[in-house]
Amino acid sequence: MSEQASTPQVGRLVFFPVNLFGAVMGYMGMTLGYYLTAQLFAFPATVFSALLAVSTALFALLSVIYLIKIIKYPQFMVKEFNHPIAINFFPTISISLILLGSGYMHLAPEVGYWFWLIGTSMQLILTLVIMNLWIHHEKWQIEHLNPAWFIPVVGNVIVPMAAPEYAGAEIGWFFFSIGVVFWIILQAVIFYRLFFHPPVDRVLMPTLFIMIAPPAMAFLSYVHLTGQVDALARIFYYVALFISLLLLVQAPRFFRIPFAISWWAYTFPVAAIANASFVMFAQTAEVTFAYIGAFFLSLVTVLIAHLTAKTLWAAKNRKLCVPPPQPVVEEPSA
Repeated sequence: MSEQASTPQVGRLVFFPVNLFGAVMGYMGMTLGYYLTAQLFAFPATVFSALLAVSTALFALLSVIYLIKIIKYPQFMVKEFNHPIAINFFPTISISLILLGSGYMHLAPEVGYWFWLIGTSMQLILTLVIMNLWIHHEKWQIEHLNPAWFIPVVGNVIVPMAAPEYAGAEIGWFFFSIGVVFWIILQAVIFYRLFFHPPVDRVLMPTLFIMIAPPAMAFLSYVHLTGQVDALARIFYYVALFISLLLLVQAPRFFRIPFAISWWAYTFPVAAIANASFVMFAQTAEVTFAYIGAFFLSLVTVLIAHLTAKTLWAAKNRKLCVPPPQPVVEEPSA
């Protein structure tokens, strides 16, 4: 019997997915991209302002719905937090707040500060809690591992995007160090899992795009902290660009995946490499980077428009709030 069928006494709200906050991350990544185009190419700043308002409204809507879920069905939130896949998406809430803080830094810093402060505090707490669960566990297996595991710890690398303005550079370096070091560790483990174990479940394949985000955001945060593009910054950027190319050549494989909320995992990483390319252009004046940034920003804009329509259709047809996928685990050999 399915999980959904076994709980007829509750509504579909119990399956409202926390990973839907990844849509806010995608919207905010695109929003910050249009801020950069306004600064670099005199693109209308009203687009940035409008997208920031939409992102804020989306975050507020999802937060209210998820809060109702927590109040009415706390046991299902706990169950989601204990799920080996879903747990890694809880920091999408804190990262969304951090990104909103980074966006409002350019319009209303007194508002952005509170978004950033709450998000940063939540991110640190979630990192500590989830890493403790990783270390002291009885259930994790290598088949549970996928690039979504980057989110809890590598999400810290996003904090420095506004840390110098809101709290000082040292706070930024603290979070930057956590994110970069654990990105390197997790990257090795995730490639081991991808190379030597069964493929990631099809519905989770879009999470492969998350591998773009850590080096791209590390580049953006590092340049923001140091004010320059040096050798280390170039390493971050070109690793992100290579992973982007590696995934783009697999596009036919991704096109065959049925729509799921996990598709939103495409959006923020694509926006991250777009924004990193624009910053490379601003720092080096090499026009090639502007074209790369424009390509990826156009791509993420089309993606978000498409996914917004798909998500609204799924909600209308009662296909949005469904049980999360159960990871397939290899049976031990006899």
